[in-house]
Amino acid sequence: MVVGVLQFELHIPGAESLKDKRRVVKSLRDRLHREHLVSVAEVDALDTLNLAVMGITLAGSDGARIGKVLDSIDAKLRSMTDAELGATRREIIHGQALATPPEDELDQDALASELLARAGSQEQH
Repeated sequence: MVVGVLQFELHIPGAESLKDKRRVVKSLRDRLHREHLVSVAEVDALDTLNLAVMGITLAGSDGARIGKVLDSIDAKLRSMTDAELGATRREIIHGQALATPPEDELDQDALASELLARAGSQEQH
């Protein structure tokens, strides 16, 4: 499993109220989620008028694809007209594969009992 994380600051100079800021944040969050199937959240500076700190995550099995998605998102953030991209932090996390225990480590008796119990309950229905 590979997880991509992008944290970034958005400077919103046109925001005159928290309502203005939230409109920009919600619009961006919805657009990124819809276009890239990523999770997006405002993660800090929630009550700061002209600053939004946001985080994006996505998971998959292909690190190259995750990198391309994050690159595409970065390009969109840099081209925004109602906010300016500030500091960014990007991380790709490679998880370890879950290993199936060798067959000799499986509890064969417990497995057989479970299969018999399931078969018996299906016959009763």
